Amino acid sequence: MFMGEFQHSIDEKGRLTVPAKFRELLGASFVVTRGLDQCLFVYPMDEWAVMEKKLKALPLMKADARAFTRFFFSGATECQLDKQGRVNLPGNLCEYAKLTKECVVLGVSTRVEIWSKHTWEQYFNQSEEAFNDIAEKLVDFNFEL
Repeated sequence: MFMGEFQHSIDEKGRLTVPAKFRELLGASFVVTRGLDQCLFVYPMDEWAVMEKKLKALPLMKADARAFTRFFFSGATECQLDKQGRVNLPGNLCEYAKLTKECVVLGVSTRVEIWSKHTWEQYFNQSEEAFNDIAEKLVDFNFEL
């Protein structure tokens, strides 16, 4: 399971050091794609297969399903770590997530998320204010703390 929050930087060549505790879980190759909330999602290959199966099951005749599937798959790229534990992020994905220098790398259960530090701070501050309300709504999903 991926968990934790780590501050890292992207170098001038678009390389980001992946936290050491995530490297083994990601494996030899993994998939990076556009995520929600203007971040990148990073999936180990086995979790990517689960997502692929779920997306394939969406109804082709529904415009929203087609749009989401296009959004998700068109940004996807298979990546590997170099010997220093860095991943070279494609320019289109860096542009989507507004990644420049300072980044935040999050472990979120079955995936890793990569955020620009600025976007993460804004998102976190807004979510922190609404955390109790969000927790209350999760009861609708039979979720209790």
